[in-house]
Amino acid sequence: MALRKSTTSIKEYILPFLDYCEIEKGLSNNTQRNYQQYLNLFVKWLTEVGQSNLKPHELTADHIWDYRLFIARTYKTPRGDHLSKKSQNYYLIALRALLSFLAERDIESLPSSKIKLAKQKAEETISFLDVRDIAAMLEIPDVQTPKGLRDRTIMELFFSSGMRISELTALNVDQMSMLKDNDTKRTYELSIVGKGKHIRTIFISPRAAQWLRTYLKSRQDVEKPLFINFRSKDPDNKRLTPRSIQMMISRCAMLAGISKKVTPHTLRHTYATDLLNHGADLRSVQELLGHKNVATTQIYTHVTNKRLRDIHEKFHGGDDLKNK
Repeated sequence: MALRKSTTSIKEYILPFLDYCEIEKGLSNNTQRNYQQYLNLFVKWLTEVGQSNLKPHELTADHIWDYRLFIARTYKTPRGDHLSKKSQNYYLIALRALLSFLAERDIESLPSSKIKLAKQKAEETISFLDVRDIAAMLEIPDVQTPKGLRDRTIMELFFSSGMRISELTALNVDQMSMLKDNDTKRTYELSIVGKGKHIRTIFISPRAAQWLRTYLKSRQDVEKPLFINFRSKDPDNKRLTPRSIQMMISRCAMLAGISKKVTPHTLRHTYATDLLNHGADLRSVQELLGHKNVATTQIYTHVTNKRLRDIHEKFHGGDDLKNK
């Protein structure tokens, strides 16, 4: 089928694109919000350069290059930071997805393949903590207060399960009913809705389960969300937000004397690294993290490579040849 030139501007395709992400692609609400945020910056840039009504067929490779220069050199986050290569790629991936959507609708536009992602340094790919750093962070919240107990429980659950922040914030109290058996030595299985609305299983250690029990017993409310904002005055919106958890974890890391940036995803990386350090294979870690493709899990080669070296040193008999 021949492509058609649209008289509708690119910015007017963003909402239909987000509907497509929800209905046809089955992407999570969190992913849709991120796409909207990333594409809104592109629209803002188009406005700043006098191209607010740019049509899909008018978009050129030069536009893309100028936009890449903008997000790499000019744009700053609300905190005043330049975007990392990884963050720049998020904005480019969203734009590439929009162009793919237009192509599926037989609308003439720049091919999505024309948008090349920024190359990342290997060390930018992953950040994780030593287990001693985790222990120090866990000691920061004052568990004698409702907020402190909640925060300690959140971090315990993160490190026990390797959950994504979107998965953790979506949890509800009624999903914890299995903890009522008070078995202090049992590892619990819990089915959750993961990325892309795929059902996956996470595991809750006996230690994390005990913290969850203590936290739930302290709750004097009938709110649905597992983790709530105690200070929220909106009775219909008590669920703790990802942003609140990010700020809490960053604060605990700072107070624990950790100099590098720590996010909920850092705890997820630390969970995976700890599994591999204790002998788990990469394919099992893939399943535990809910990665669709093992290639995603291969960012943890910093662990597997070291283990392979240790195995080589321990079992390879090359040095024995000189004695023969």
